[in-house]
Amino acid sequence: MARTREFDTEAAVSRAMELFWTRGYEATSVRDLTQHLGIGQGSLYSAFGDKDGLYRAALEHYRTTLAAAALRDLEEGADARSAIRTMLTERVRIAVEHDGRGCLAVNAACERLPEDPSVRRTVRDMQDASRDALAEVLRVAVERGEIAARHDPHTLAAFLVTFLNGLLVSSKITPDRHALEPLVEVAVAALG
Repeated sequence: MARTREFDTEAAVSRAMELFWTRGYEATSVRDLTQHLGIGQGSLYSAFGDKDGLYRAALEHYRTTLAAAALRDLEEGADARSAIRTMLTERVRIAVEHDGRGCLAVNAACERLPEDPSVRRTVRDMQDASRDALAEVLRVAVERGEIAARHDPHTLAAFLVTFLNGLLVSSKITPDRHALEPLVEVAVAALG
């Protein structure tokens, strides 16, 4: 008779996400995970296959919760400049928390892409979703006359995503909102 799972897998994935986000993939051992999640090694392997499977589940959880919330907030912003400024400064605020843990997706890009093509796909999907959401906000802003039409909205959106990625890497080096937030103003000024 098969044993039933004795833990909440969604809660375990959320807790694993926090641990991977704070420590990184390489610095997080299976033992760290089992202790942090309060489950046995057999349960971890049964539910997720291995550490890689749990990491992919944690990254997907990040995509569907925090990354998705950032996009919703962006789309609900009043005007393009304010919405983009708020989105960028909020991402900086989250990234500098916990002594500069950065962004789980950007961390994954820096740490795991060469080893795991599925991580590449997940991170690329997040980047594409961010770029597409920004491009739509910018397209509407051009139509309303809020920003100049001197740049293609997709190109400008790609620039903002690239800028944000660099800013999030910088947040790990200098986890100081007051040092990073003025850079957001430079990016917002690029909107024209």
